[in-house]
Amino acid sequence: MIIRCSNCNKKNRIPANRVDQTAKCGNCGAGITATGQPVAIGPKAFTDLVENSPLPVFVDFWAPWCGPCKMAAPEVEKLAQRLEGQVVVAKLDTQKHPAVAQQEGVRGIPLFALYKKGERVASQTGFMNADQLAQTFRLGQ
Repeated sequence: MIIRCSNCNKKNRIPANRVDQTAKCGNCGAGITATGQPVAIGPKAFTDLVENSPLPVFVDFWAPWCGPCKMAAPEVEKLAQRLEGQVVVAKLDTQKHPAVAQQEGVRGIPLFALYKKGERVASQTGFMNADQLAQTFRLGQ
């Protein structure tokens, strides 16, 4: 996955199997992490994360034209901040990546899904706030 350094804004690659660790920015040496903020992903990163992440992966399947998706975005960000170091929070744009949406059986958005060790363990469609997301998916407990 590609993560931007909060210090110098340079892109850094973090392997999916090391998302639970703090890395050093290749440009400035600042510590960077793959958790604490939602990360935009594409098909390759989706597969890599779901299959190889040592942490659970929470995915927000969304589209830019979707009103409830726009309402959910700040809630997903709150969830990512709350669960820093515990869960990878990812966002997959279903308009840009329809093949992944089809593969995952996305029929309505926003669709939130939780993956552990390569398997989808829970999913829910429709707007939810951060507290509802944490409770529905039993995150941070």
